[in-house]
Amino acid sequence: MVQMKSLAKARPDGQVESESPLQLAFMAPRLQGDLYPEGRLELALWGCGNMANVFFEPWSGPFVYGPNRLTTEAHGLYVAQSAPVLALTGTVLKSVRPATRCAWWGTLTQPEPVKRSGTRRIASTAWGLTIIEDRGDGVIVISAGASQAEVERGLALSTEAIIEEAQAHALRCDLLPKAPPLLRSMAIQSAHASLSSIRRAEDGSFLGLAAGQAYSAPTRTYYRDGYWTLQALLHLDLDAVRDQIDLLATGIQPDGEAPSGVILTGPQQGLEWEKFRTTSPDYRTEHLRPTDWWSDHFDSPLFFILTIGDYVRVTGDETVLVRHWKTVEAIYRRYLSFDKAGNGLPQKPRHDRDWADNVFRHGYVAYDLGLWVGALDVIAKFGKAIDAHVADEAQMTSIKARASLDGVLLTPGGWYADYGTREDFVEDHLTLDSLTLLRFEAVSPERAKIVLGHVADLLETRNNDKQPYGDWGVMCAWPPFKRPADTRAKSAFAYRYHNGSDWPYLSGLYAEQRLKYGLEGWDYPMLRWWQTSLDNGWMGSVEYFAPPFGRGSLLQGWTGMSAAAILQYRPKIEAAIAAGDVR
Repeated sequence: MVQMKSLAKARPDGQVESESPLQLAFMAPRLQGDLYPEGRLELALWGCGNMANVFFEPWSGPFVYGPNRLTTEAHGLYVAQSAPVLALTGTVLKSVRPATRCAWWGTLTQPEPVKRSGTRRIASTAWGLTIIEDRGDGVIVISAGASQAEVERGLALSTEAIIEEAQAHALRCDLLPKAPPLLRSMAIQSAHASLSSIRRAEDGSFLGLAAGQAYSAPTRTYYRDGYWTLQALLHLDLDAVRDQIDLLATGIQPDGEAPSGVILTGPQQGLEWEKFRTTSPDYRTEHLRPTDWWSDHFDSPLFFILTIGDYVRVTGDETVLVRHWKTVEAIYRRYLSFDKAGNGLPQKPRHDRDWADNVFRHGYVAYDLGLWVGALDVIAKFGKAIDAHVADEAQMTSIKARASLDGVLLTPGGWYADYGTREDFVEDHLTLDSLTLLRFEAVSPERAKIVLGHVADLLETRNNDKQPYGDWGVMCAWPPFKRPADTRAKSAFAYRYHNGSDWPYLSGLYAEQRLKYGLEGWDYPMLRWWQTSLDNGWMGSVEYFAPPFGRGSLLQGWTGMSAAAILQYRPKIEAAIAAGDVR
């Protein structure tokens, strides 16, 4: 997978340079897509779906990449923030093709012919339209919208205003301007992943945090992806965090059950999705309600409580907890019903419905138990003024849970097993997602440091010569799963997906914990995934990767976890930069 020669390199200004044309995924509040400098631009709109493909004369390099921006000596892509519009400079337009369906599952349509009106080309679909305006001197401005009015709002921006908005966004992402090139560029891309996840409806109102550029059809927002994505937004955009809480609350059932995500489609895409969901047997059984994306996920309700807790902790505004208290209490009662042994620890049924959705984990799952203890602490700390009885009960449950944890999951090696019960089967390998136990302080600081030592020895590939691929990142699990029947799909392969890939969001969590506990080596998990991405020409934040299987999707929101760690521990990181301890 890793190239002998890096395809891209970080520049001192935090941008990335390559001689070869690389795919650039971009995402703004409404507009998103992919630019291929060889001569193709693919456009989509949040809430609507695929809009159009635009073809142009190939650009010549070298190429310089930034957040929602690509430039050469003669060409440029600039994506605006205030409206769904972008500008191409130094570009010769060849042709435009409207999308034939809003998503791969949508009804195939016969596209209308592209119309011309003066300097404009108009590509229409049943769910929206795209207008390409030639402004002369090689400047092409492209606006998409669910309506003519939305498109015109984009076209009302001058070329200069579009460029200024793109540059302002890039500047906002520049968290460590004094850092060396690799760290500075990674911080920019990580912040961009989180900030660009904030999405808007046609009227400008908040419409969820996107999990990533590839997770938009049907348009949806996730409990877990959103939680890790908004950790940086707690420092950068608290309004988005508050609005995300209110939006996610709409997906939780009266008994505290919640899906993986909440569907937020626009009218036309919504009709198409509902037609597909109700006529496809597999999808109908997984997505039980029109607003559910993959119903009944074991971790989702806990993330809802944790998000409220983080917001209250940062802002001091408890009204959001008051507003959703009945939902919080329902979630708490639901998880108490999974406490089969009366030890304060809920046991997960054997299914594939938490973040490791290619693995049938059961019993005591370290990752889920970390979330549970964190949720208990939120209820106990912030719920006293609302219902002291429930808050005190949650506090007693948290004490019992912490006291029981070692007995059910601590391994002789000193880390916490992935999942299982001692009466049945225990998958005792080490996982990065078990670090939720550390993040939410379910274990002592002494135990946390022991666990982090094992993570360094076993999951950092630079230290583990038993895995065959050399130094390429931080594995999410080692060794591979013992019981093949517990895995499916991509995770059935060793080192792939949940079975050992590097997930940069988890690497960011790991870096955060090393910083929290005052340990050196936090820069390796932050930077190794980014260096591997540059080596392979993957421009921007990737979902996951592993040799020999390649990468997941680009521009993944929760990869903002590295930015979150930087924002939380910036003085410590800046001191290391000043001392020359970071490359």
